[in-house]
Amino acid sequence: MKPSVRSTAILSGLFRARPDRLFKHSLILTIAPLALAACDRAPAPSVQRIELTEAHAVLPPVLQQSPDTSAATWTVANNGQAIHFGNPGAAPLLSLACRPSESPPELSVIRHAPALPGQGALFPVIGNGMRSRFLVDATLAEGEWRWEARLAADDPSLDVFTGPREMLATLPGAGTLEVGASRIPGEFVTWCRAGGG
Repeated sequence: MKPSVRSTAILSGLFRARPDRLFKHSLILTIAPLALAACDRAPAPSVQRIELTEAHAVLPPVLQQSPDTSAATWTVANNGQAIHFGNPGAAPLLSLACRPSESPPELSVIRHAPALPGQGALFPVIGNGMRSRFLVDATLAEGEWRWEARLAADDPSLDVFTGPREMLATLPGAGTLEVGASRIPGEFVTWCRAGGG
């Protein structure tokens, strides 16, 4: 349907007679919603600046090299529900801890290295013909922030510990542990899976 001659004349008259008026109205209609939308915005978050020298006190140190484990061995904890891998007289580097009273029993893989709250990482362990990747979280326990993965004791990824051969365990930023051949981890995992009996 064609527009009438009269409506065409009216529209063309508007454009010829007052183009500045149409421009003003379209400008107001464009800017007004933007101005109103800006009123609802939350204030920008404040930025905190710190000197790099201060950051070292906040961030955990990154190891430049892997720990020397040439003299490290597995030992059984006093309560009998954990085993620790580390150098004699030093803090442990790696632990396996069992909670046999849980249903089903649980086993934790713990890498003793500095961690910050809220962090997570993949902790691959290679050995005994297997490769397992444990999702470890920063956990506060026994007065230290450390990396820990809690799993059901029958989780197949724990089979990496059940053989008697050497293992490599790497945590990004904390180096690689060379874990010497031992039957202790395998016996411990088997004991935990049986409910500590």
